[in-house]
Amino acid sequence: MNVVITGASQGIGFAIAEIFANAGYTLCLCSKTKANIAAAGNSLAAKYPHATIHFTHADLSKKEQCTQFANWCLEKGMPTILINNAGFFAPGNIQDEGEGALEQQMAVNLYSAYHTTRALLPAMLKMGKGHIFNICSIASLNAYAQGGSYSISKFALLGFSKNLRLELKDKGIKVTAVCPGAVYTNSWAGSGVDPKRIMESEDIAKMVFAAAHLSPQAVVEDIVMRPQLGDL
Repeated sequence: MNVVITGASQGIGFAIAEIFANAGYTLCLCSKTKANIAAAGNSLAAKYPHATIHFTHADLSKKEQCTQFANWCLEKGMPTILINNAGFFAPGNIQDEGEGALEQQMAVNLYSAYHTTRALLPAMLKMGKGHIFNICSIASLNAYAQGGSYSISKFALLGFSKNLRLELKDKGIKVTAVCPGAVYTNSWAGSGVDPKRIMESEDIAKMVFAAAHLSPQAVVEDIVMRPQLGDL
């Protein structure tokens, strides 16, 4: 089976790629920065020679690059699992965040998933099966200080997930919204927060992998995960 993962060069995306690579899947990976996705892809290929690792760079905030990436994936085979993980966080308040903040956050956090999904859906519909994961956030569920346009975009991504679930439930295609709280990725490095206080990327990857391996008649619609001690 082919697994498509966006934003796969680091953090949650890389952890998800690794757990599927370990299981011997064929992966189609992308991220915005060419050097980063090359390093990630090559490291996975070296560590998991029994898996097939394809990778390329794409700026999925741009519709045309979403389409190009999807077509590239289709050349590698029919996609069975799509994980829309590409995202960008910029803290701010709606009243004083920079001009264009909303447009940037929506382009990266929502439109990337929307356009990539639409480009790959015809192949999934033709097969009559598939599983789409949208990596949302706790910010998709509750407003919080300094959430600003990021939270708006993540609320929208959850709405996209719920509409997609409704549309595809009788087509054999599953849709899962993943809403993690604080996860120790590069964005937390140097923050002073104890890594043991928040979740690991591998925690999210394990849940995604488990949800992807249920019987055809079962779907996990929402995965909500928080640090044991609660949100920061």
